[in-house]
Amino acid sequence: MIINTHTHQDHVGSNSEFPPAVEIVAHENCKASMDKMPMFQGEEKTKFLPHKTYKDKMSLLGGNEKIDLYYFGRGHTNGDTIIVFPALRVAHTGDLFAAKGTPLIDVNNGGSGSEYPNTLKKAAEGIKGVDVVIPGHNPVTDWNAFVEFGAFNQDFLSAVQQAFKEGKTADEAAAALKLPDKYKDYGTKNLKDNVTKIYAELKQ
Repeated sequence: MIINTHTHQDHVGSNSEFPPAVEIVAHENCKASMDKMPMFQGEEKTKFLPHKTYKDKMSLLGGNEKIDLYYFGRGHTNGDTIIVFPALRVAHTGDLFAAKGTPLIDVNNGGSGSEYPNTLKKAAEGIKGVDVVIPGHNPVTDWNAFVEFGAFNQDFLSAVQQAFKEGKTADEAAAALKLPDKYKDYGTKNLKDNVTKIYAELKQ
């Protein structure tokens, strides 16, 4: 079985390397986005699309091998799955939490900067019994790091909303953005891009 956490090529591009008997599972929005990818066009390639999808939550297997899949809303994309292995107290967050830092927001695949913090908050409140977290592109960490990532995104959004309210341009907001010292390790990668995307949502 393969679980695709979201639609990006670096996470779904190797589906075709596995035999057809391998079951592929993903969120329904992830499958809808994958349907549009060139690598899954044509009769021979569509068989590597997800065979099973879910809307809010799905459980696979059972006993100590049980796997829970969760969807809490838009963030990195509109089809991000968090995978939980209850017996191990481990969660894989895909790129919804890829690394400590400003996340990549893929608006072309339904991602949302304004909804991202609430999605993370719902995940933090809705998932119980996890100690260890495997991010999409970073070393293994703990549940507290995931919770902190949610707080960072909320503080980031609040700062951008305040700048928007004050009449600053997106460029001015990005240049002047100040966050608490506890986020000093988060860096500035994607910062300006995220401010721009949040501004676009606020103008709608």
